[in-house]
Amino acid sequence: MIVAAWICLVAPLAAALLITLLGTGVSRRGAAYLATTSVLGSFAAAAVVFAKLWGESPDARSHPSTVWEWLTAGSFHVGLRILVDPLSVFMMLVVSGVGFLIVAYSIGYMDGDDEERRYFAYMALFVFSMLLLVQAGNLVILLAGWGLVGLCSYLLIGFWHERPAAIAAAKKAFVMNAIGDATMALAFFLLIQHRQTLNFPDAFAVGPGHGWLVNLVALGLLGGAVAKSAQLPLQTWLPDAMEGPTPVSALIHAATMVTAGVYLIVRTHAVFEQAPRVQELAAGLGAGTLLMAGLIALVQTDIKRVIAYSTMSQIGYMFLGAGLGAYANAEFHLMTHAFFKALLFMAAGLVIHALAGEQDIRKMSGIGRLMPMTRLAFLIGSLALVGLPPFAGFFSKDSIIAAAMDRGWYGYVLFAAALAGTFLTGVYAFRLFFIVFPGELSPFVQEHLMRGSHAAGMEGAHGEDDASRPHGHDVHEHTGEGPLSMTAPVLILAVLSVIGGWIQFAPLWHPVSDWLEPVARPLAEPTNTQEALASLFAFLLGLAGIAVAWMVYGTRRWRVPKYAFAQRMLEHKFYFDEAYDYAFYRPAVALAQGLGRWIEGPFIGGGIREIARAFRDAGLSTSRLQTGLVRTYALAIAASLAVITIVFVAVR
Repeated sequence: MIVAAWICLVAPLAAALLITLLGTGVSRRGAAYLATTSVLGSFAAAAVVFAKLWGESPDARSHPSTVWEWLTAGSFHVGLRILVDPLSVFMMLVVSGVGFLIVAYSIGYMDGDDEERRYFAYMALFVFSMLLLVQAGNLVILLAGWGLVGLCSYLLIGFWHERPAAIAAAKKAFVMNAIGDATMALAFFLLIQHRQTLNFPDAFAVGPGHGWLVNLVALGLLGGAVAKSAQLPLQTWLPDAMEGPTPVSALIHAATMVTAGVYLIVRTHAVFEQAPRVQELAAGLGAGTLLMAGLIALVQTDIKRVIAYSTMSQIGYMFLGAGLGAYANAEFHLMTHAFFKALLFMAAGLVIHALAGEQDIRKMSGIGRLMPMTRLAFLIGSLALVGLPPFAGFFSKDSIIAAAMDRGWYGYVLFAAALAGTFLTGVYAFRLFFIVFPGELSPFVQEHLMRGSHAAGMEGAHGEDDASRPHGHDVHEHTGEGPLSMTAPVLILAVLSVIGGWIQFAPLWHPVSDWLEPVARPLAEPTNTQEALASLFAFLLGLAGIAVAWMVYGTRRWRVPKYAFAQRMLEHKFYFDEAYDYAFYRPAVALAQGLGRWIEGPFIGGGIREIARAFRDAGLSTSRLQTGLVRTYALAIAASLAVITIVFVAVR
């Protein structure tokens, strides 16, 4: 079991290193297959670990493994340590399983790109980084994986580095996540000072009488989780991350990166339970984020950004569940969300791929006529996202909503917010569907079809010099669904989005909760009546949202009144970017310019100039002594001897 766990971890790393070291010695297609096979190997190894762990008694399902002691300082020890337990194995299966489908999808999606080898090396490294994060047996190794995930997201968001927008988005993601990294590191220092260990679970037993300490640690951990999972108030980086290739978006949103914050809260739940107000804050931030993201998604016109805001909203549900103490419910929704969110991104990628990189939904009308399989897949993903039965989201999201009813008046406030989010999800998800897939073919799609015969004879390449093509985007043009390497993973995810939720149906069977209970015992356990009420309300509100979207965007019988202020606020994403620009960026620029003008220029630069001038003047003065006349030199020697004689006589 331990050997299989290490294989699961290092297989993608080995692939990334091989692709990097071989360089052009491996073909582009060879690099793609190598990365895909390595992630498949990780999934197979994770399945072996799961099978072995399943055969043990629940109380014995915890197996740390340390390769070597990495750092020793007095009583403080840090080793390269992994932990095999129900939570880590659950995440290993999700990361490697969904990650394999996304990397396999990339074989067709990135075919012909000039930097295909680099792309697959990054993707394999990304999967390794997330596996390192979830398998870590102490907080130092978790922080290493945490940082590597951020690095990989930076590299992949800015993959098409010749595009300024991609580079700006990558830097924004890196900086916003660095804020969370800093708060986490400070929390770890506090734990080291008090507990002298960062190993699981010893580091979390802070104990009574240290309220200030445990609250600071919990706040530091929450800061890291909020930044990585794009929750309020550090959420602004996620929509801009859509500048990367679509499979990267799918991997960030479904299997890595944004799910890391949810995992962190569940893994460190013992700390949060000792700081109940911080845990309630986590739930409140999740509720606020799911409402805010749902509203912003209503006005987005980029197909990937609409799905990105839906991710932000669904992660909000997971934060809500984890903050309420419904840990298994949050993790279960993390799993089902991985299925239907990867499905939505990859189905959107098929559309983008077919339309030569176009992402504006206003130009895509009627594309479902040409892509019936993609239309069906996107419909399944949308229904699962809204949470209608029998799709996966119904079983996982409703259990989180029900958990809110078990936590008093504060829980009922969150319950109302979660239900409002369900209505918004129905509206924005099916606004996207009704605009893109049904209806008459848009002029853009018709024009695309007219040049289809010409495009079919061309080799799509992302880096073409043709200025008319979207440089750095998906410019393969075709009139079908796409190659098998892209459609097969989409079909698998569509099936999982239909049946994946049946793994757990809280009132009748709950294997996910039973599996995770030894690691994270729940604080909220809703009754069957609460489960039924939550499902009923969520179902009705989800249907109401779909009906509104149908009347406004499907039949167009309803006209939405225009409120200029509200429209501008949503289009500007509640002005968070502008607020951060005025609060942080502009003052920092002004301070830097002021320091440059009044400190660096006069004192540092001026001081260096004055020193240089002094040496130059000294050199010029000395050069005047070099006359070339022998009598002058003889006079100087005689004068020197006279001075020396006088000095020695005076000393005596």
